[in-house]
Amino acid sequence: MKINNLNFENTGGLLPVIVQDATTNRVLMQAWMNKEALAKTLDSGKLTFFSRSKNRLWTKGESSGNFLYLKELLPDCDNDCILAKARPAGPVCHTGQDTCFGEKNRTVNGQQAAAEGAPAHFGFLEELERLLKNRKGSDPSKSYTARLFEGGPKRIAKKMGEEAVELALESESGNPQRFIEEAADLIYHLNVLLIARDTGWEAVIRELQDRYRPGR
Repeated sequence: MKINNLNFENTGGLLPVIVQDATTNRVLMQAWMNKEALAKTLDSGKLTFFSRSKNRLWTKGESSGNFLYLKELLPDCDNDCILAKARPAGPVCHTGQDTCFGEKNRTVNGQQAAAEGAPAHFGFLEELERLLKNRKGSDPSKSYTARLFEGGPKRIAKKMGEEAVELALESESGNPQRFIEEAADLIYHLNVLLIARDTGWEAVIRELQDRYRPGR
């Protein structure tokens, strides 16, 4: 993004910024940027805004550690508003909620989970991929995923084959929840295998798009 293309002059030097979760597409917050805040955001990779109440720049997460890591900045058609796609490192709102629009966090076994009632998103597959990549090289004695990676693609593929058989058998059992669980197991092991083969969902989705593009 070129700062000079934005219409700061027409808006008093400040542009509204809508922050969106890059994985789930949920709207997280709204803030303001001047040219200096935008430049710092692009330089640091962390969303930095201009505080109208404190009359200074502030980087989201500078006190809490819940930074917003920049993925993409998109100006609107009039170049006087910015859509910021980011990866949140924790709750975004100062109240402790996941967003500034009333969506509360839910905790499961000590881990932060999706907001109660929030829809499932296909973007979670990207989040899962990143999580599993972080497990690669971890202590195999403490991580099942790390043990799979240690065994290599052949072992992972064997395990995925077992999960595929279990899913096929469960498809005839009439138990919807068990079928979903087995489907999740299969997708998890496929994700691990993709990473072990140095690829991921992006390549698979691109292949599907090429196959099923209209007109082909």
